[in-house]
Amino acid sequence: STCACVEYYGKALESLIKQVKIMSIHGKMKHKRNKIFTEFRKLPGGILVCTDVMARGIDIPEVHWVLQYDPPSSASAFVHRCGRTARIGNVGSALVFLLPMEESYINFLSINQKCPMQEMKPQTNVLDLLPKLKSMALADRAVFEKGMKAFVSYIQAYAKHECNLIFRIKDLDFASLARGFALLKMPKMPELRGKCFPDFTPVSVNTDSISFKDKNREKQRQKKLEELK
Repeated sequence: STCACVEYYGKALESLIKQVKIMSIHGKMKHKRNKIFTEFRKLPGGILVCTDVMARGIDIPEVHWVLQYDPPSSASAFVHRCGRTARIGNVGSALVFLLPMEESYINFLSINQKCPMQEMKPQTNVLDLLPKLKSMALADRAVFEKGMKAFVSYIQAYAKHECNLIFRIKDLDFASLARGFALLKMPKMPELRGKCFPDFTPVSVNTDSISFKDKNREKQRQKKLEELK
């Protein structure tokens, strides 16, 4: 749903999935966007993590799956996203992840877009990769900050969803969401002010001590910290 989510999950997938080319693309990339798109089209296989910037007006041959990790901001965007697969008589699959509280969106899409859908049962024996993501965040401030930005941007995008009768921010389980983003602590943001999260346990590490793997970025950070002192 957001550029920050693409950056975070793209980085995560690069570390978690080996032997598969992972590429990321979003609207804020501007000049790099065409280069990445062209490179991806030439690949024999791979994964493209993207925002709705790729939902229409582009053609990538032989896309087998479109995974909609976040519900699209509009019903028409849902159909455009699905349309990236099964092009020109080919067969493909599209999947959208919904929380139980969001399931009435299925009826909405059926009426609004005349788009029949069927339920896919959750996979069993799924690997828990969150500890690995947490370790990555503890080892590199860039990953830690990307996760925090992604979480904040996700909530802000959710609050602006055009189907706000179905996607209600007051119903979101912020603790589960934070765990799903493998956060080390809850960020400070207006939507969370005054709330307690007994189901979320922050790490015992002082997150200010987490440094950037990039030595130049860490040098700049230390300089700013000295200036603040």
